[in-house]
Amino acid sequence: MGRALELALGGPRTGVNPQVGCVLLSPSGEVLAEGRHEGAGSPHAEVAALAALTAARGPEAAHGATAVVTLEPCDHHGRTGPCSTVLIEAGVARVVFAVHDPGVLSGGGAERMSVAGIDVVPGVGAAEVETAIRPWLTAARNGRPFVTVKWAQSLDGRAAAADGSSHWITGSAARADVHRRRADADVVLAGIGTVLADDPELTARDGERLLAHQPAPVVLGRREVPPAARLRAHPVPLRRFDGRDLRAVLDSLWDDGVRSVFVEGGPTVASAFLAAGLADEVLVYLAPTLIGGPRLALNDLGVATISDQRRLAVDEVVPLGDDLLVVAHPAHPDFLSPLEPHHPTRIALKE
Repeated sequence: MGRALELALGGPRTGVNPQVGCVLLSPSGEVLAEGRHEGAGSPHAEVAALAALTAARGPEAAHGATAVVTLEPCDHHGRTGPCSTVLIEAGVARVVFAVHDPGVLSGGGAERMSVAGIDVVPGVGAAEVETAIRPWLTAARNGRPFVTVKWAQSLDGRAAAADGSSHWITGSAARADVHRRRADADVVLAGIGTVLADDPELTARDGERLLAHQPAPVVLGRREVPPAARLRAHPVPLRRFDGRDLRAVLDSLWDDGVRSVFVEGGPTVASAFLAAGLADEVLVYLAPTLIGGPRLALNDLGVATISDQRRLAVDEVVPLGDDLLVVAHPAHPDFLSPLEPHHPTRIALKE
């Protein structure tokens, strides 16, 4: 399973499809072939591995083999056929996988293969695979994009000086890390206030060089993005929402195939996603500096008393030059929002 996961993580991290790896083993444990999913429209990992095996050893080579797959083989017709059926027809005797496919349409492959007589073994290496592809799994289970909320702050919790200036609180290593994480998202989202104040590019870069994958830019708010804004030169077309209903924004993006959103739009937008219970991951870049004054990194989260505090579970703390990155996630399911599911989530973006 470790090798299958290694293969999976070599595939694209963005888009509708999960990262999946597959290793085919002979009855004696010999590695026969490997495959991974290379992105939407390409063969799934199991199909890629079987094709490689057929090309090398002929169409009967999979008879009696074991398929080790990171995700339950799918059971639906999309751009490609169901992997469950392909494995059955190839004569595979055993399928070992880590995590069940949570998709309403794509899940169920394990049952089909079991009925067909294949020995199906779920849950092998589940913890490692769950962690590795958590954004996609969370999105599939929630029916909305995985949302990462990022901000940078001083040790005393300020995102800017009293005059609004914020370049740069953190150092170059922290900023480079932000760009790498942007490149792992389908969308980078900011509020119009941040766009007007900072004129960001919202691209993913290595120095001045654009990285291979560029997240699509999304801006929330009713005021216009100026014609001369650097955002207008983004290689991916800009999308606009008024931002009054955050769940509706996420639903619209989901319908367009977006599965991950990177929020870095200033205190108003960050606080709105947190208060609404729509944050799946939090990235806090801490700089060893003190600023003071009124420019807090977060606004009101609806915490009227200490018992309402929003607890996080820390996944890791990463040194980045002189700065620290704290990566965390909600400590329990009801960690954030008192809102009912799909309740319109309204935020006070400036006109």
